[in-house]
Amino acid sequence: MGRLDGKVAVITGATSGIGLHTAEIFVAEGAKIVIAGRRAPEGEALARKLGANCIFRQTDVTVEEQMKALIALSVEKFGRIDCLFNNAGGPAQTGGIEGLEVERFDAAMATLVRSVMLGMKHAAPHMRKQGAGSIINNGSIAGRLAGFSSSMVYSAAKAAVIHLTKCVAMELGEANVRVNSISPGAIATGIIGKALGLPVEAAEKTTSVMREIYKSVQPIPRAGLSEDIAHAAVFLASDESSFINGHDLVVDGAMTGGRNWSQQQQGYVTLKKAFDQGAG
Repeated sequence: MGRLDGKVAVITGATSGIGLHTAEIFVAEGAKIVIAGRRAPEGEALARKLGANCIFRQTDVTVEEQMKALIALSVEKFGRIDCLFNNAGGPAQTGGIEGLEVERFDAAMATLVRSVMLGMKHAAPHMRKQGAGSIINNGSIAGRLAGFSSSMVYSAAKAAVIHLTKCVAMELGEANVRVNSISPGAIATGIIGKALGLPVEAAEKTTSVMREIYKSVQPIPRAGLSEDIAHAAVFLASDESSFINGHDLVVDGAMTGGRNWSQQQQGYVTLKKAFDQGAG
């Protein structure tokens, strides 16, 4: 405990999943936080639970004036902003390239990429003035490799986030402001349910199902949890990572490391049987 003592953070998308758990852990580690989300009842309830060190502001992260006001609230209430976690996101249209709808494509890019740009744009002047800061953007392994999302639009957006992170890191690093991303793997949240068309409340209840589905897709024999990403964010927000900049931290249990060992060995067994049968 105390790894974020004295630090002030802004966390977007904090009303569920990764953002909610990050808010809880940041406060437990000593930070003061401003949390944002579109769902006011959930955000206000979380702020009450976390106490005086947490303020909620209802925010549409795609709207510049609202993002500017969110960052300003941190400085107004707590005097500074040491960390920005651009976590807010959502699903994008599924299906092939020929069926994509321009309006839905643009909406997804606004939620997943424009919001990240806006957060960095308006946090940067404050962090430059302070001479320090840590910006963390939520990427995805889907932004690193094709085929790891139900949506090619989501994958493309996350690829943009990862590269935008590196570009801005090269600029702001000169002012001692670090910019990094976290790329989660198979994390048990409600986002898949939302992508498949479930209402928000129903989608949030699918996490137990996702834990079962995801527990064997990577060498680590369990699904990834929101807490896994939250702890990675604590590290990048803390002074422990003061020489890490322009990095995409993959938290995926080695899902993208290659073919799982047991599957590979089973493949050899199957192949040997085929050889033996052919020889017979």
